[in-house]
Amino acid sequence: MAPVIAVLDYGIGNLRSAQKGLERAAGPGVEVRLATTPDAADGADGIVLPGVGAFGRCMEALRSSGLDAVAKEAVAAGTPFLGVCVGMQMLFEGSDEDPDVTGLDLLPGRVRLLSGPVKRPQMQWNRLHLLDPSNPLFDGIHEGDWVYFVHSYAAVTEPGVVIATTDYGGSVVAAVARGGVWATQFHPEKSGAVGLHLLANFAALAAGREPPATAGG
Repeated sequence: MAPVIAVLDYGIGNLRSAQKGLERAAGPGVEVRLATTPDAADGADGIVLPGVGAFGRCMEALRSSGLDAVAKEAVAAGTPFLGVCVGMQMLFEGSDEDPDVTGLDLLPGRVRLLSGPVKRPQMQWNRLHLLDPSNPLFDGIHEGDWVYFVHSYAAVTEPGVVIATTDYGGSVVAAVARGGVWATQFHPEKSGAVGLHLLANFAALAAGREPPATAGG
């Protein structure tokens, strides 16, 4: 059977853009499906948690759908897991955007408002600084590659969890990893060849095959 990547669809935002980006990146032989219920994600080889909008609203919708349990079970089982934007933020203990709402608490740390005299949100292309260039998510991706950000909050976490940063009024966490969990603050599906290559790397991890050779960007 073809490997399956389930994109958790809890009813907020245009999650089809994440699905289409993954389909394009993964290529033939990998099924990418939107999962609106836990049953729809059952048996998936990889899980993707996208997110746009406010932290609290996203967490409440995720819990109402029952897909929060899917995320926790996938991480506990070591299933390759990718969080994107607010989907990354939800992996932490909580966010200052909605202080009374708890996160999934799958990664240590908290999400804080971008500091310094900068415009919020950061809504632009920015360069990646790779702290762990050998991480399989970055196979074929290079120091200084450009990716696209839209966010006002960013994670503050343990140094060993951070695999990439970007500069926006100081160092800002751009990507994290621990075990079978990866997450990006930027939007791979909006980041051109580099972002599609990162998604292809994740699809390869989920499918248990070799990643493509180069991002070409």
